[in-house]
Amino acid sequence: MSKRASPPARLVVLISGHGSNLQAILDACASGELPAQVVAVISNKSQAYGLERARQGDIPAVCHPKPKEQARGAYDASLAELAAGYRPDWIVLAGWMRLLSPAFLGRFPGRVINLHPALPGAFPGTDAIARAFEAYRRGEIEHTGVMVHLVPDEGVDSGPVLAQEAVPILAEDSLDTLAERVHAVEHRLLVGTLKVVIKP
Repeated sequence: MSKRASPPARLVVLISGHGSNLQAILDACASGELPAQVVAVISNKSQAYGLERARQGDIPAVCHPKPKEQARGAYDASLAELAAGYRPDWIVLAGWMRLLSPAFLGRFPGRVINLHPALPGAFPGTDAIARAFEAYRRGEIEHTGVMVHLVPDEGVDSGPVLAQEAVPILAEDSLDTLAERVHAVEHRLLVGTLKVVIKP
C-alpha cells in the first residue's frame, strides 16, 4: 500500500500592512511549492491591504484591532483564542507590527515564526531597512540582510534563527531600491524556510 500524503500544514498569518510576504506565501501554496494552506489572515489594522489579498484568495480575513483601553495581555489572549480556532500548525508573522506577550506565545510554543528585514542582532524593531541605509551612509556597514526566526518570548527580533541572508548595499542605492531588493529576499527566504520547517 502506498503511504498516504500528509495533509497540508495549516498556517495562520498575522499582518499589519501591505501583505507582500503574505502574497509570496499564497503564491507558493497555490503552485504547490509549499505544502501548506493559509487558513486565516488576521490583522490588527482594518486598512491593511493584506486582508484584501486574503479575501481575493477566499481565505478568512479577520480584523482584530486592540482597543486602547484593553490591557496588552488581554488582547493577546483574545488574539490567541481567535487564531487557535483555525487549528494552525504554524503562526507566521509576516509584517505583524506588535510585540506578542506570553498570553499569545504560550498557546503556540515553538510554532510562531517571524520575518525581519535585518540580520541577527542588527536593527531590531521598526524601520530596520531605513536604519540600515542610514548606517551605510555613515560608513558603518556595507550590507544588511533578512532573517527568519522563531518567537519564543517577548524579545524584539531576537529568537532562534532559522535562516538568514545578507543583502549588499550598493553605492547607487536609494532607500527605495534597497527596500525593493530586501523585500525580494524576504519573499524567497520566508517561503524557503517554511518549506524546511513544514515536514511533508
